[in-house]
Amino acid sequence: MVELCQSLEVILPGNDRKSANFKPELDMINKQEIQMPIPIYHYQSDSYESDVSRLLDKLQSGSLVSSDTAGQLDVPSIVADIISEVSTSGDAAAARLTSKLDNAQITPETIRVEPATLRRAHDEADRDFLDLVRRVSDNIRQYQQAIIHKDPPPLRRGGRSLGVRYTPIDRVGVYVPGGKGLYPSTLLMTVVPAQVAGVGQIAITSPPTGGEISPMVLALAEELGISEVYRLGGAVGISALACGTETIKPVSKIVGPGSAFVAESKRQLLGRVGIDSTAGPSEVLIVADDSARPDWLAADLLAQAEHDPGSAILVTTSQSLANAVSEQLKKQLPLLQRAQAAGICLEKYGAIIVTSDIDRACEIANDFATEHLQLITSDNQAIADKITNAGAIFMGPFSPVPVGDYYAGPSHVLPTGGTAKFFSPMSCNDFLKASSIISYDGPSLAEDAEDIINFASREGFSAHAQAVNSRKEG
Repeated sequence: MVELCQSLEVILPGNDRKSANFKPELDMINKQEIQMPIPIYHYQSDSYESDVSRLLDKLQSGSLVSSDTAGQLDVPSIVADIISEVSTSGDAAAARLTSKLDNAQITPETIRVEPATLRRAHDEADRDFLDLVRRVSDNIRQYQQAIIHKDPPPLRRGGRSLGVRYTPIDRVGVYVPGGKGLYPSTLLMTVVPAQVAGVGQIAITSPPTGGEISPMVLALAEELGISEVYRLGGAVGISALACGTETIKPVSKIVGPGSAFVAESKRQLLGRVGIDSTAGPSEVLIVADDSARPDWLAADLLAQAEHDPGSAILVTTSQSLANAVSEQLKKQLPLLQRAQAAGICLEKYGAIIVTSDIDRACEIANDFATEHLQLITSDNQAIADKITNAGAIFMGPFSPVPVGDYYAGPSHVLPTGGTAKFFSPMSCNDFLKASSIISYDGPSLAEDAEDIINFASREGFSAHAQAVNSRKEG
């Protein structure tokens, strides 16, 4: 399977989950001829329930793929082979696979980025951009410091003290996508929360597409004080972080989005290391009423659809708003640089759903449990009170998703594919471990001993019972 990896450019591990080696020339074809492909599902239609159910199944089954992804590839087998090679042969396998898959000349000696290279990238970086990075980092840090778990006062019952203590993970790996899927913001949204948590060692891996990691990523690593950066992408990078090599000390947890190969690597290595999640394609669901501006709603839908793959859904009680947004999409779509890809995503993974009432709209939002949920109604708080499943909730017309993607403070690493029903956004608390603290004095143990011995005996654990009984007997 590794030979298959080496022969197909489309599966380069460095490609991002939201770009998947997209061919930009497609976007330049007949933009003026692009028709608005987004379907509209109306609650009075005979097929309404089945249409909505089919879309829900599609989005939560992992079937979203890029317009250019070779969906027939056996990703699990390819990833298993890469993990096996890297875990067995270490630096030699990591360097060889990276050289072939990322069109880079990497040797075991050059896997780690040299300190001088990090400093040079920082020195050559645009000053205005670094100033922007500092403002964003400050926003992230302030938010994370405000929500970090703190040890609560212990619960005391007589001579019993029961508490919890939070400690940071010792060593964390951060994956940063590269190539056409380069998102420097991901570095900030993962590293800064880990730093706020107090993680002592942070290692970054990113694909050296074409020979070197993006200078922007290197500059940001230096800006954030990260000196451990490795030229490894995709499944190779994830395997090296989890298994360790001669150069790379294994980590305890791996975070950060990536291609289908990154997600599958994290899935297969879960248990050997902790992970944030197996992130999927980007998605937004908007609940809106007649108070919303159709042109803004169209722009918000297109902002997700251009990810390719990306899902964009509008849920409204207003047929007139649905029609107006559809017209706006026709106007705005041809103006996009990635118009062809966005159009395909709207057709396959998008919809405007017209519901009978706002309660049904909230039910749909909770069923879809999307990464991003926008509420643009005349009473957003009342709607928010009915929402139980969403990665991030954007309240009101002046809170579009890019505010959270780039600037506000909460991490943009969010649960996708319906996993907001049981996963949460990344935060500093994902880099903390909790330890229960239990302290008894002698009289308290003597008071509780009979109950403890009784329970242990009923489960057939006589040694458990004796461990308590021996203390009772003195």
